[in-house]
Amino acid sequence: MTKLQRMKCGIAFLLVAASANAQSKELGRSPVAAVRVDAATSSNLLRDLDSSLEKVVAKVSPAVVQIVVNGYGPLEDRGHTDTSRIVRQHAIGAGVIVDSDGYIITNAHVVEGAERIRVILPPPAESTTEVPPIHAGQILDAKVLGTHKQSDLALLKVEATHLPTVPLHSDVRVRQGELVFAVGSPEGLRDSVTMGVVSSIARQTDPGDPMIYIQTDASINPGNSGGPLVDIDGNLIGINTFMLSESGGNEGLGFAIPAVIVNFDYQNLRKFGHVHRVAIGATTQNITPTLAAGLGLARSWGAIISDLADGGAAEAAGLHIDDIVLSMDGRRILGLPDFMAALYLHPADQVLKIDVLRGDSRMSFNVPVTEYHDKIEEFADIPDLKKALIRKLNIFVADLDEKVKPLVNSAHADTGVVVVAQGGGSNAVDTGLETGDIIRSIDRTPLQSIAQFRVIDRILKSGDPVVLQVERNGKLQYLAFEIE
Repeated sequence: MTKLQRMKCGIAFLLVAASANAQSKELGRSPVAAVRVDAATSSNLLRDLDSSLEKVVAKVSPAVVQIVVNGYGPLEDRGHTDTSRIVRQHAIGAGVIVDSDGYIITNAHVVEGAERIRVILPPPAESTTEVPPIHAGQILDAKVLGTHKQSDLALLKVEATHLPTVPLHSDVRVRQGELVFAVGSPEGLRDSVTMGVVSSIARQTDPGDPMIYIQTDASINPGNSGGPLVDIDGNLIGINTFMLSESGGNEGLGFAIPAVIVNFDYQNLRKFGHVHRVAIGATTQNITPTLAAGLGLARSWGAIISDLADGGAAEAAGLHIDDIVLSMDGRRILGLPDFMAALYLHPADQVLKIDVLRGDSRMSFNVPVTEYHDKIEEFADIPDLKKALIRKLNIFVADLDEKVKPLVNSAHADTGVVVVAQGGGSNAVDTGLETGDIIRSIDRTPLQSIAQFRVIDRILKSGDPVVLQVERNGKLQYLAFEIE
């Protein structure tokens, strides 16, 4: 029995005892006898609760898979992730089947840099007397259909049909304090279930990141990433993604991506392979009491427009810097997460209605939106990207092919190799290279391919001077260093 369950049993018994004492005084019967009768009733209620919880787990667990990844991934150092450095990794995570034809949602960071992804379907429950599912316990190869780094979601596909699912819904209401269950493979322990409550329905963990999460005290540990967070009816309310911990262990601070975002990304990843969103050419930030006092704002909370793109839709519609956003599409805006969520979910073919507070006046604007999908910064999101490690320079590179060209800012020739990421390790050469750089030449020799780069890399010796011509953000520059 978990700590939470023991607490509930204790609370239930105390409530029964208090009720029995009150009733015994009114009816003139023994308090002890009343407690015995009502305790039996309470015991039955607890058994009913226990049975209900078991049914929820039995409903969800068959659709939760273990994901085993071999390949390259971001460097983890004392609980912090350095996405600019990639090292060889073997990772384990979780995923949830959302379509019986083999579509699986998980976290983008679980499959980042993967060379091979295998999905382990859960075995049949030991207690079941039914015929086991056709694919139960099988290990299947999976491919990545698309990822979205900002929300940390990825869509996988396995070649199987008639799989158990946990369907996606955008209209499931999440309430603070409600019971929830996290299912996954913490530390590689398959089909593990933990229970807790919703601590917050919309938590922003980083002031500089508008992404919002469901916060829960259900235990979430390494290996839970990508697994579902469900309510007592078995509805998926979120995808577990990370925990906050000073010690490295669970401290009751787990976070899940809300189902409304999961469903939106799933539809986009399945249709396009990336996520289409809308923009209006405006930047916002949270209002703090100090900001409000310094600018003389009418309120000390909310979201304020801090910048407008020249000639952008927001500027053309009449919005001003320092406008306080009150609502978007009729939804109240209480801060930056609400603003970003409204943009995230707004249809690309409809005008966005924004109400703002300008000074003491409330104003309303209809703003046309533009559709875009995020440029990929780390390149690890590209399915089947062929990348190679250049050992002497400790970088991962990719050919400048048709998959990569749309993602880089190039104003020059179409030849060269692109820096995908930097290798991990304290003895790495300080080349000055950054992710997204296009290496045009090395020591005046034009680079045409990864194969050519590898040949040059093999003949470099310790102490050799190296000069790279690099294109960065459309501008050429030289980077000079010595091989160590």
